[in-house]
Amino acid sequence: MFIDSHCHLDRLDLAEFDQNLNQVVENAKQASVEELLCVSVTLDEFPQMVEKTRPFSNVWLSCGAHPLNQDEMIDADNLYQLAKTPKVVAIGETGLDYFYAPETKVVQQDSFVKHIQVANKINKPLIIHTRDAQQDTLAIMRSENAAQCGGILHCFTETWDMAKQAIDMGFYISFSGIVTFKNASALREVAKQVPDDRILIETDAPYLAPVPHRGKQNQPAYVVEVAKHLASIRGQSVEHIAKITTDNFRNLLF
Repeated sequence: MFIDSHCHLDRLDLAEFDQNLNQVVENAKQASVEELLCVSVTLDEFPQMVEKTRPFSNVWLSCGAHPLNQDEMIDADNLYQLAKTPKVVAIGETGLDYFYAPETKVVQQDSFVKHIQVANKINKPLIIHTRDAQQDTLAIMRSENAAQCGGILHCFTETWDMAKQAIDMGFYISFSGIVTFKNASALREVAKQVPDDRILIETDAPYLAPVPHRGKQNQPAYVVEVAKHLASIRGQSVEHIAKITTDNFRNLLF
C-alpha cells in the first residue's frame, strides 16, 4: 500500500486524461495508492477544493496559501477558521520561494509566520514549500517554533544540510518525481541519507510526473514510480518503501 502525501486533485486537467476525478482516484487504488493528501494553494479556492474531494473517503485535505499565490498578506483568522473544516489534517502549503518570486519576500515571510502560528494553535502539521530560501526558511521555522507542530518539507530539492536541520526539528522529507529525473543526481544523494522514519513520497500532481511518465500530466497513481526509484537508490525493497512511508504519513498526521 502507498500514500500520495501531496497532490492537487483540484488542479488536474481532467480533459487531458479524458477521465473524471472518480477515475483518477480509482487509478490510484488500482496502483495500490490507497490514500491521498490534497493540498490547498489558495484560501479563495479552498472551498471548491473541499467540494470536489468530498465524495472520496480516502482523500485528506490541507488548508493554506502557496508562497507563489500571494500578492497580499494572508488573513490568519480566516486560515484558522477554514482549517477547522472536516478532513483537514495539515496546514499549507506554505513557505518561501525566492526562485520564482523574490520580489514578494516580505509577503511570503509574513504569511509563513502566520501559517506556523495557526498550525501551532490548531495542533496540525505544516506542509512547507522552500526554494532558494534555505536560511530564511530554517530561521523562521526556528523563531516561530515550528518544531511544536512538525510537518513536511515537500517536493524536496535542497541540500542534505537543510534536510538534516529540518529533521532535527522533527520534520519529514518528501520526495517527488524529481528524484527520478536524469539531472537530479545530487538530490538522489540526499534521498539516500534520509532516515527510514523521516521519509515520504508524493506526486505533486498534476506537476512533475516521474520517469517513465515525464512530459505527461502527473496523477496520484504515479507515486509508485517514486517509491520504486527510492527503493533502487536506497538499496531497499519497494515493499519496504511502501511500509515506511505509509507508517510515517500516519504517524505525522494521525
